[in-house]
Amino acid sequence: MSETERERPKHFIQHIIDHDIATGTCVDGVVTRFPPEPNGFLHIGHAKSICLNFGIAELYPGGVCHLRFDDTNPAKEEAVYVDAIERDVAWLGYQWHGPVRYASAYFPQLYALAEQLIEQGCAYVDESTAEQIRAHRGTLTEPGTDSPYRDRPVAESLERFRQMRDGAFEDGQMVLRAKIDMASPNLNLRDPVMYRIRRAKHHQTGEQWCIYPMYDYAHCVSDAIEGITHSLCTLEFEDHRPLYDWYLDHLDVRCHPQQIEFARLELQYTVTSKRRLQQLVDEGLVQGWDDPRMPTLAGLRRRGYTPSAIRLFCDRIGVSKANNSVEMELLESSVRDDLDPRAPRRMAVLDPLKVVLTNFPEGQVEPLSAPNHPQHEALGSRTVPLTRELYIERDDFRESANKKFKRLVAGGEVRLRYGHVIRCNEVVKDPASGKVTELRCTYDPNTLGRAPEGRNVKGVIHWVSAAAGLRAEFRLYDRLFTVANPAAEADFRAALNPDSLRICHGFVEPELGKAGARDSYQFERTGYFCLDADSVSAGLVFNRTVGLRDSWVKVERKLEAAG
Repeated sequence: MSETERERPKHFIQHIIDHDIATGTCVDGVVTRFPPEPNGFLHIGHAKSICLNFGIAELYPGGVCHLRFDDTNPAKEEAVYVDAIERDVAWLGYQWHGPVRYASAYFPQLYALAEQLIEQGCAYVDESTAEQIRAHRGTLTEPGTDSPYRDRPVAESLERFRQMRDGAFEDGQMVLRAKIDMASPNLNLRDPVMYRIRRAKHHQTGEQWCIYPMYDYAHCVSDAIEGITHSLCTLEFEDHRPLYDWYLDHLDVRCHPQQIEFARLELQYTVTSKRRLQQLVDEGLVQGWDDPRMPTLAGLRRRGYTPSAIRLFCDRIGVSKANNSVEMELLESSVRDDLDPRAPRRMAVLDPLKVVLTNFPEGQVEPLSAPNHPQHEALGSRTVPLTRELYIERDDFRESANKKFKRLVAGGEVRLRYGHVIRCNEVVKDPASGKVTELRCTYDPNTLGRAPEGRNVKGVIHWVSAAAGLRAEFRLYDRLFTVANPAAEADFRAALNPDSLRICHGFVEPELGKAGARDSYQFERTGYFCLDADSVSAGLVFNRTVGLRDSWVKVERKLEAAG
């Protein structure tokens, strides 16, 4: 953790752990775990849990954090997700303690402990259908109804359970349920299902098992087997805590971890439900789990977000018990603050308009010196070639404009970034469309690094040499949804932002095509960009990580004013 992170006031989980250490209930060191289910890619919400679990372990001497996959549902889990999750955790800068762990490695122990509950009269095999079990469960205001199999003899349940394990029954034919309290006001305690029959190949155990434990049972027992001291989870598991404790109180396990809930991260203008993210991928609404518009860590990484930016974001939102919706601006400002002091500056033209310097000798190249970062001399400088033909941004030119427009106008002057003052003398247009195709200008060779005599030139624009610049594709990513809470819509897909990706083609400085070029840059006056993996086969491709300032605030203010 950085010194800034360590200086933050302690949150409520730290106070709980401090108390446990002071009272002797945690004497052998803090042990936490990050326990994802390998049924999708990790997203920004998982980043908060990763930073919390690993960060808590780092704060206490001898503290460790495990990476464990709670892989109890082979129908939805795949090895590709395991690999992606390991990669994301490591990319964030964390190292788990010991080997990667799997709940599936504990299947023999989980099964033996389930038999123990049956023998104690605390579990039974139920042959009711799934629909009957749901109907018997009751409601929040009405108690449940006992299953007709609830009081079957222990020996009979034990025999049936072993037959389930041995594959004697079909999927869904029967389940193992804990015998707790069908009248409990907490629906999670109304005889929850512990095991179900599911013939599916498991990515770790293959076809060794045809019965699989439910998450609530496997999770708490796995925590106990690993000696977890503090089981940190999000608030939706608060109602599951009595079940977590009930299992551990009735089983012969080595320890009883303490479950502590915290508020999950809900980020505006996106969705973090794995089901909805999977839907976006399956329906081709995005280009895979690592699409830079996705809130997945793989998508954010491809978009140019850095591990330190995401950790800074998680530190800024803090840890609390109150659910809240975090503004996208906070995530975007975190990556800006992270990249600003270290991202090299470069010039890129995304919507090019040709400029011909008519008094610049043909074939001549004037090397101009440009700093790699205006505030950090240690980052050095580079040479930018000035040639007779240039490209500037089309938006940096107007045929006529008021005095507030500080860029190039017909008959006016402007300074080229790091270069000379130029004057626009002639505007060339396409006869058919009337679109401006070229500007004919002259440059003042006596204005390099100095003000022109007798003229007040305030505007400065960026540019790229037409002869030396490299063609590039720019992928301008924006928010995936047009509303802050798309999950609240009748169909969240209807709120997809049609302008979440805009592709344009322009030019970048020649230095960006060299081997060993950096991944992230600030394109001056445009935003932060990173080199995409597609550049290997498709030429230079840059993804916009984030703009230099938040344009959505202005859009929303206009909409509010209009409404």
